[in-house]
Amino acid sequence: MMAMSCKDGKGVMDNGKYVRYTPEQVEALERLYHECPKPSSIRRQQLIRECPILSNIEPKQIKVWFQNRRCREKQRKEASRLQAVNRKLTAMNKLLMEENDRLQKQVSHLVYENGYFRQQHTQNTTLATKDTSCESVVTSGQHHLTPQHPPRDASPAGLLSIAEETLAEFLSKATGTAVEWVQMPGMKPGPDSIGIVAISHGCTGVAARACGLVGLEPTRVAEILKERPSWFRDCRAVDVLNVLPTANGGTIELLYMQLYAPTTLAPARDFWLLRYTSVMEDGSLVVCERSLSNTQNGPSMPPVQNFVRAEMLPSGYLIRPCEGGGSIIHIVDHMNMEAWSVPEVLRPLYESSTVLAQKTTMAALRQLRQIAQEASQANVTNWSRRPAALRALSQRLSRGFNEAVNGFADEGWSMMGNDGMDDVTILVNSSPDKLMGLNLTFSNGFPAVSNAVLCAKASMLLQNVPPAILLRFLREHRSEWADNNIDAYSAAAVKVGPCSLPGARVGSFGGQVILPLAHTIEHEELLEVIKLEGVAHCPEDAIMPRDMFLLQLCSGMDENAIGTCAELIFAPIDASFADDAPLLPSGFRIIPLDSGKEASSPNRTLDLASALEIGPSGNKVSNDYSANGGSTRSVMTIAFEFAFESHMQENVASMARQYVRSIISSVQRVALALSPSHLSSNGGLRPPLGTPEANTLARWICHSYRCYLGVELLKSGGEGSDSTLKTLWQHSDAIMCCSLKALPVFTFANQAGLDMLETTLVALQDITLEKIFDDHGRKTLCSEFPQIMQQGFACLQGGICLSSMGRPVSYERAVAWKVLNEEENAHCICFMFMNWSFV
Repeated sequence: MMAMSCKDGKGVMDNGKYVRYTPEQVEALERLYHECPKPSSIRRQQLIRECPILSNIEPKQIKVWFQNRRCREKQRKEASRLQAVNRKLTAMNKLLMEENDRLQKQVSHLVYENGYFRQQHTQNTTLATKDTSCESVVTSGQHHLTPQHPPRDASPAGLLSIAEETLAEFLSKATGTAVEWVQMPGMKPGPDSIGIVAISHGCTGVAARACGLVGLEPTRVAEILKERPSWFRDCRAVDVLNVLPTANGGTIELLYMQLYAPTTLAPARDFWLLRYTSVMEDGSLVVCERSLSNTQNGPSMPPVQNFVRAEMLPSGYLIRPCEGGGSIIHIVDHMNMEAWSVPEVLRPLYESSTVLAQKTTMAALRQLRQIAQEASQANVTNWSRRPAALRALSQRLSRGFNEAVNGFADEGWSMMGNDGMDDVTILVNSSPDKLMGLNLTFSNGFPAVSNAVLCAKASMLLQNVPPAILLRFLREHRSEWADNNIDAYSAAAVKVGPCSLPGARVGSFGGQVILPLAHTIEHEELLEVIKLEGVAHCPEDAIMPRDMFLLQLCSGMDENAIGTCAELIFAPIDASFADDAPLLPSGFRIIPLDSGKEASSPNRTLDLASALEIGPSGNKVSNDYSANGGSTRSVMTIAFEFAFESHMQENVASMARQYVRSIISSVQRVALALSPSHLSSNGGLRPPLGTPEANTLARWICHSYRCYLGVELLKSGGEGSDSTLKTLWQHSDAIMCCSLKALPVFTFANQAGLDMLETTLVALQDITLEKIFDDHGRKTLCSEFPQIMQQGFACLQGGICLSSMGRPVSYERAVAWKVLNEEENAHCICFMFMNWSFV
């Protein structure tokens, strides 16, 4: 028998003697190994024939050498992986120890403050007893007032003084106790998490702080973070107006920054800033910023029309090199967003540290992690990568939508008069820059020529509907809100008369297919191509409808993330799909307003399915709603852009108003259906009209299964119908019911069934039975259906079916049985798909 060794250049024979390979032989074997690391016996014999230098080596020796070489390669990769994990854990441990030290300091500081305030309270009580005059009370509280700094000198020396003061204040927030930080709801630190995220408690304005590890060098980190518009989607522009070098090797920059307004109901924000970049004695790189709102004898930025001047308190980035490569980064964002300038209903958006953390602080960390992953996987091509070209596309979609929502005059937008109702705002843009390259050629071969762009936009308040759930519904079920008579996604997409506009698209689409393009590391953002099937462009073209495509950006679909904004933004693309192709984005933005309450519960699962958790062990969602008076609020902003010929402006404006109003009506209907107010008082779903209560249906399903198949469907379950429904809901196999109509549609499914069909309980009722089967499955079903109705059940062989998203799903086998009601009449057909999985 032959033994093996993992030493270079040596094989071991069964006679106990080492066989030594010459350097030339090792070089030849290494070259062959890189070509084929696991050759077959035939290939090994071929290698010996092709390489004369290996002719004196037996095939068994060649086999052992390759085995040893693969062993060494595996050990090397595992050692490298473990070293990387060890470096990461060491850095995270260091970060956690520092965070623990900071928290200890914060505790000591709070204990000291508590004692101080107790002492002051005692003194004030004593003074109030001796002298109850207003003067003594006012005097005793004066030490709490924040001192007003005199105007600062904006000369170079004065700016350096402001910079050094900003640096000290920023560091005291990043690593000290200047701000009382509390853990961000739902965020838990760990080696695979985005980092340690905290929000402010009881300080001026809103503030957020994050610490994390990134696999980039400090200078590269600083370069990325300074390019704020590339990762901060709300940032419109950052202009560097002046740069001053400092004696210590740092730089002072004077910046003017503009932020988009998130909704049509509020003005945009701008900032006049000083940014200070310096290197500390320990080698750490610091970039800190603050507003220059109180300076004299220097440059200033006067108020800008349509913007409200907001204030940035000392904020920035502390970037420290990490042993073995990478960086440890501390981020602080601290702002006063001037909430007084927006309607009262929107003020929670401007007074919430959670919103700031999600939109700004965590966005910075995510951008760094994304770029670090791309750098580490430069030669890997897969869906999880998100190279710069795709990031640029998603950035253009987001920016275009923000421009449409804000409609700045300097971009060429002007407002049209309304039609007596102010629910929809119409803007028109004839700017050459906006229209550059908009002459698209779509898959039908007809160019969509235009010389102007129109935007119809509106905002609405939604009550008691989770933004993530509503967004998922809008994404998956476009036919629920898209107008069948007007295809509003393409250039010149206007119906004024039958094909009266060049390139007009009239008619409807048969369905949509979602083609994934890219996603971020944590899947919080998806970039995809939507294929709209069977679009009829004109009545005479309806016989041969064509497909069209949309580039779509979707984010904020995680209902567990506190304070996230949900967005669905899309734009038509032509067949070429060039990187510089023009984009006219349209879409929806849903912003939760209750995040301003800084909810402390990290587990707020606000989906319909979780409401089926019944009884004392049920989900806490219903409790959250009860605690909040049964109401959560969000604001939805809708903006749709249309390219058109200028002489058609009035007709296009009328069409756009009508179209957006129809979308608003559809969204309100969907939001009402998704609202938890449609949940019954005992936590179960209130079923659609014409269907029994969920508890009753669950009992019928289980009873009928036992009658026809002779065994229990549910292996274990407590007493009562509530427990039956709960156990059925949590069953591992996909169970779903369909009606007995001529065209059967689904009426109920358990959690596994919804996951398999990739839908929700509300949208389930729009899916027909035949839609989920392929041709073979439909034929099988047709042959088995009479047996189900006569015998009461049928066992189906394994096969393939389709989800509502068009994804193939394989299942090992399936059972179908007739569900009988109390009068022993057939109520529906129930299907159970066993051991299913996505192909």
